[in-house]
This record gives sequence, structure tokens and C-alpha cells, in this order.
Amino acid sequence: MTMYDKKGKMSAMVEYTVGSVASTAEGDTATMTQNLIDDKGNLISTTNYDVLCKEGLVSIDFNSLSRPEMLQAFQDAETEVTGTNIDLPNDLSVGQELPDGGINISINMSGINMNMKIDIVDRKVIGEETITTPAGTFDCYVITSTTKMKMGTNMTRHSKQWIAEGVGVVKMEDYKKNMKLDSSGLLTAFSE
Repeated sequence: MTMYDKKGKMSAMVEYTVGSVASTAEGDTATMTQNLIDDKGNLISTTNYDVLCKEGLVSIDFNSLSRPEMLQAFQDAETEVTGTNIDLPNDLSVGQELPDGGINISINMSGINMNMKIDIVDRKVIGEETITTPAGTFDCYVITSTTKMKMGTNMTRHSKQWIAEGVGVVKMEDYKKNMKLDSSGLLTAFSE
């Protein structure tokens, strides 16, 4: 996935890799690696998380919302990470409302408590579109959501994602609270 700033200039790349897949009593679990790479090709961060597939549902581990470098500054502190997975049913339909998800990080450093929270709410399937990218042409469902972040200050963002079956996110757009485009992403390579 190639990421672009609000002016359409490449700002980063995100590489997603499926590491291993295992069948358990809960369902099939895939271990994912997400590498964030800057516009010069340098690795910024790596995040590992699980994706569970069970009974027609894809459940993405809430840890996918955190960045390891966020917690490195607090490595000597007592931290607790909780959250709700991002669930995506296999049988999407226009008009469907999807469950909320998010992550909560509590940090206790020598008696000083800090909380960081990301909530992804108002998730809705608003349409179907065919999207052509450098990686191919995909039939997609369009999903909108609102992200509310509390990390010292409050921030609200709006997102739109185009999701293709068997592929995942093909295109994405993030908007500021005033609905002005702030960044976007496009699938530029895909292999199985």
C-alpha cells in the first residue's frame, strides 16, 4: 500500500505480510507483519498482530492499531493494553452497520497515570465500487468510519476504505474533522 499526503505526494509505504496460518478451536489464525517504510525506503516501524477467521467473520487484533515506537518511550513504566478487535463480516452488504473497535493504553510511570485511546466508531458499508490500481482491478465494498483519538489532546478523523474480498484494503482516504482530505493510500502490489 503506497501512502500519499493531502497534495498527492508519496509519503510512505505499508507492507503487509501473512507470516503463518494455524487452525485452532477458535478458527483459523493468521500472523501478520506490518512494515511502515518512509518515502526514502527506510523502515520506520514493524507491528505484528493476529487476524482470526471464524464463522464468516474476519477479526483483526486491536494491537494492529498501536505502534511499537509509541510504547518504547515507556518501556520502564507499567503498561496495560486492552481493546476491541476490528471485525469485518465476510457477507458485507450496502447499508450494513459494523461493530466499533479500538485500543486503550494505560501507562503508570512512577505514580503518574496516562491514558491513550483510539476508538473506531460509526462503521458503515455505504456502497460498492470497482477500483483499478497498479495491483489490478477489484470489486470493492466502501466502508466509512470515524476515528476518535485521545492522547493528551482529542482528535477526530473520518476514513473511507475500499475493501475487496480475498485482498483487503485496496484504497483508503483519511479526512480531517472538517472533511478535507488529509491523506490517502492505494494498493500498488499484491501477491499470494
